[in-house]
Amino acid sequence: MSNSKSGRGSLLAGGIAATLASACCLGPLILLALGVSGAWIGSLTALEPYRPIFIAIALIAIFFAWRRIYRRADDCNPDDTCATPNARKSYKVMFWLVAVLTLTALAYPYVVPFFY
Repeated sequence: MSNSKSGRGSLLAGGIAATLASACCLGPLILLALGVSGAWIGSLTALEPYRPIFIAIALIAIFFAWRRIYRRADDCNPDDTCATPNARKSYKVMFWLVAVLTLTALAYPYVVPFFY
């Protein structure tokens, strides 16, 4: 079983890219909510210029993961991961978690001003 046939590689790339896209904005907010503070938190915005690139990578990876995960089970070989119902269900759950994380990264700068 290869990562390209199961969609695992696309999910991993999408998750990492979505995490990096939200790290510049969401990271400092989470740290402050947990009680971690200091002047060094301001330097966490260094990833802000790369946010559009990370979001684009996440969206592309999610698209390829969606193509692999939501194909018919009949299209899979019997020994592939996508042929087993439990694996298909877990990949779908992971897919939607990554999709929500990416949506959060996309919407965060537009929603935050309503909370200040």
